[in-house]
Amino acid sequence: MYLSSILDLFNGEIVAYSIADKQDTAFVLDTLNQLPLTKDSMLHSDQGSVYTSQAYQEAVKGKGITMSMSRKGADNASIESFHSTLKSETFYLEGLTCTTTAIVEQTVRDYIYYYNSIRIQTKLNNPSPVDYRRLAA
Repeated sequence: MYLSSILDLFNGEIVAYSIADKQDTAFVLDTLNQLPLTKDSMLHSDQGSVYTSQAYQEAVKGKGITMSMSRKGADNASIESFHSTLKSETFYLEGLTCTTTAIVEQTVRDYIYYYNSIRIQTKLNNPSPVDYRRLAA
C-alpha cells in the first residue's frame, strides 16, 4: 500500500491524502486535486518520477502553485517524519503486521483524523494542527 499525503508546513496538518496499491501519476494527481489551495502557494516534494512527470507538473502549474523539489537523492523530511510517526503510532505499536487492505486504509484514515484534530503538537505550543489553524485565524 502507498500513501500520498500533503502536509501544510504552517501547522503540520495533513491537508490531502490518497491511499492506493500502486504509486503512479494518477495516484499523486488524486492527492493534488484534493488541495484547497489558492494561487501563490508552494508545494515541496522529492524528485520521484511521479512528481517530475509532465502531467503532474502541468497540474501543479495549472493550479497556480509554485513547485519546489529536494535535491536529487534527498527526501522530504517533514512528510517523511509524519509517515514515520504514523507507522510507529499505529502499525508498529499495535503489531499490525498481517492485515487486510481495508484495515490498513481505515487505520490510516483514523490516524490522520487523530493527528490533525486531536494529537497535540509541542512545536505548536500544544494544540492540535486544526486547533492551531483556528487560533491563528
